[in-house]
Amino acid sequence: MQYHAYELAHAMLSPLRAQSRMVSRVLENPFNPMSHTTMGKLMAASCEVFEGITRRYTRPDWSIEETRVVGLPTPVYEEVVWSTPFCQLRHFNRDEKVCGKRYDPKVLLVAPMSGHYATLLRGTVQAMIQEHNLYITDWADARDVPLSAGRFDLDDFIDHVMQMIRFIGTHTHVIAVCQPSVPVLAAAALMAEAGDPFRPASLTLMGGPIDTRRNPTQVNQLAKARSIDWFERNVIHHVPWPNPGFMRRVYPGFIQLTGFMQMNLDRHLNAHVDLFNHLVKGDCDSAAQHRKFYDEYLAVMDLPAEFYLQTVQTVFQEHALPDRRMKYRGHRIDCSAVGDALMTIEGERDDICGLGQTVAAHDLCPNVPPELRYHYVQPGVGHYGVFNGTRWRTEIQPRIREMIRTTNFRKRTGVRTH
Repeated sequence: MQYHAYELAHAMLSPLRAQSRMVSRVLENPFNPMSHTTMGKLMAASCEVFEGITRRYTRPDWSIEETRVVGLPTPVYEEVVWSTPFCQLRHFNRDEKVCGKRYDPKVLLVAPMSGHYATLLRGTVQAMIQEHNLYITDWADARDVPLSAGRFDLDDFIDHVMQMIRFIGTHTHVIAVCQPSVPVLAAAALMAEAGDPFRPASLTLMGGPIDTRRNPTQVNQLAKARSIDWFERNVIHHVPWPNPGFMRRVYPGFIQLTGFMQMNLDRHLNAHVDLFNHLVKGDCDSAAQHRKFYDEYLAVMDLPAEFYLQTVQTVFQEHALPDRRMKYRGHRIDCSAVGDALMTIEGERDDICGLGQTVAAHDLCPNVPPELRYHYVQPGVGHYGVFNGTRWRTEIQPRIREMIRTTNFRKRTGVRTH
């Protein structure tokens, strides 16, 4: 019923949103004398803020059309190279007519399936594609996946990761951002245990909940405070008609977004008050910066119920991976099989994955040689700053680049690591 109430409220507000857009456009027209008055500016700003906080935000575009390769402006072409109903593997091709044939390291960037679209990692991609042959997982909105496509749980996520690594080929470096750190580490362990020639050449885990008992955050405490039955009863809903995923059980994105915004409600309220003031003053740059952030932040997707519930139970309640009890299709996952390069990155002020939760991966992988272990804590950044922003571009990404190239050099030259 909660999902239906959300859809009904959205539909009921549609006429008011349309009216607000019309009034705002009229009042912003420079040929309208009222647009130059204080009252006109106040009314136009009010209409824009109302329209912005009540509309539904759709999947953003990647909008990555160019990068710089060895200093040359190079066109970038986005291509879907592999797909299932639940995921598209996107490849960002750099125009070889401009930059020439490149043999840069292959990198699979595994985006979170945690409510926001993969485009939240746009800044991550823009920094990586300059010197890497980059692929990224673009997870589907569960409300758009027909029920006939079947279920999707944590084991299916691991399957997808392994299949995409094998599709990309040997010597693929894998980077997991936040939530997928657990299934990506599990996938790497399974491939290493099986002696898979396509196993990752290196593994980078960024702000991931490997062991949420270390320095638990508000998010971790909430997951522990309720039983899995409570989550199933209170946050799992059926997709309403006429969405393509009609009757699929999902964890709605708007519920997760509400929870995240309540964690920093004052900050979000102040941001919209600031937007109102910027619009009244005519500060277009600040208003555009606000829109850019919230167009991405407020665009959310539904998660398959099986995946969400299994993740909450396995990762946040049972701590199955750090306790070495996590299973994949009945087979216990043995992280000690991992012997390739392992890098963990954390943010000093991360309020989603606390300090120490990601570095726990090193304790689970005792057979990684010391010279192939890397850990870095970025001072002064929260969760988002681990993979986006100035610190990501200038301090974190260069360290990942160096680790990847060092790993490739060792493999190419046969330098002993034991």
